[in-house]
Amino acid sequence: MKDKVIIGTRGSRLALWQAEWVKSQLLRIDPGITIELKKIKTTGDKILDVPLAEVGGKGLFVKEIEEALLNCEVDLAVHSMKDVPTEFPDGLHLPVICKREDPRDAFISQVRNPRLGGSPVDIKFRIQSIKKLPDGACIGTSSLRRSCQLLHIFPGLKIAQLRGNLDTRIRKLDEGQFDAIILAVAGIKRLGWEKRITEIIDPEIILPAIGQGAVGIECRIDDEFTNRLIAPVNHAETSICVKAERALLRRLEGGCQVPIAAHAKFMDETAAGSSGASLMIDGLVGSISGDRIIKGRCGGDPEDAGMLGIQLAEDLLSKGADKILAEVYKR
Repeated sequence: MKDKVIIGTRGSRLALWQAEWVKSQLLRIDPGITIELKKIKTTGDKILDVPLAEVGGKGLFVKEIEEALLNCEVDLAVHSMKDVPTEFPDGLHLPVICKREDPRDAFISQVRNPRLGGSPVDIKFRIQSIKKLPDGACIGTSSLRRSCQLLHIFPGLKIAQLRGNLDTRIRKLDEGQFDAIILAVAGIKRLGWEKRITEIIDPEIILPAIGQGAVGIECRIDDEFTNRLIAPVNHAETSICVKAERALLRRLEGGCQVPIAAHAKFMDETAAGSSGASLMIDGLVGSISGDRIIKGRCGGDPEDAGMLGIQLAEDLLSKGADKILAEVYKR
């Protein structure tokens, strides 16, 4: 029986929030255990002057943490699910996905009043809505998924690379380097910065990243104690939805730096219609320039989540997604 568990995590403010949240949940399960956090710098954290899509490879934000797991330097790892590759090193698995926060993206524009100490109603945004973006507006994002969908609807925008943690990205916006930036709602809410959100973006405009808003826990397969300890933190509905999304990503052989998006959700009987489908998944693949966007949707039994993700991926491929992805990977 262990009396101490070490959590491996990235060192950003958001990553530490997520690790501390998992720690608090585990202490509720076993108040007698000692839990420590070990900060690990990943490749994605080290390379900040190059767009992620140009760095290439998968697992830019998890590889070093997985090495620490395999070397028994940490007992479990806490990840943002959108950063986790669909394949794991031998000996590791991801048995737990925690309850998802809002998976959508947020539109954050410059504020007229730089003093942000007041209530949300005191903040006056320069651009009130993503639909009011003028031609030539400079939008900060490092995500090909976000930029391709933005350019598809607003071809006159200027997309500029935005790297760094959330603090850094918002600081660059406040310094005037961008007219607006796009960030995940989940991270902003977790750090208590909701008042900076100008608008939550409709998934019809920008479909979220695979696994966005969800936190996963990875550990060694043969570590029975840790597997038992973390099991109660798993959220069944979130796990099913993320399973469908990741099955699509795996079939498309994509990573988090590729313009692929998917979002699965449970539907009530009325919304599901006569088909009786209670799990619905939307997906898309887009060209980097945004001139081509291929979308699809399918629904079915939640028990078939993985199959539904593959089915949707096959549908996208049949519509020409393979040609778009070939161009992206060649570039």
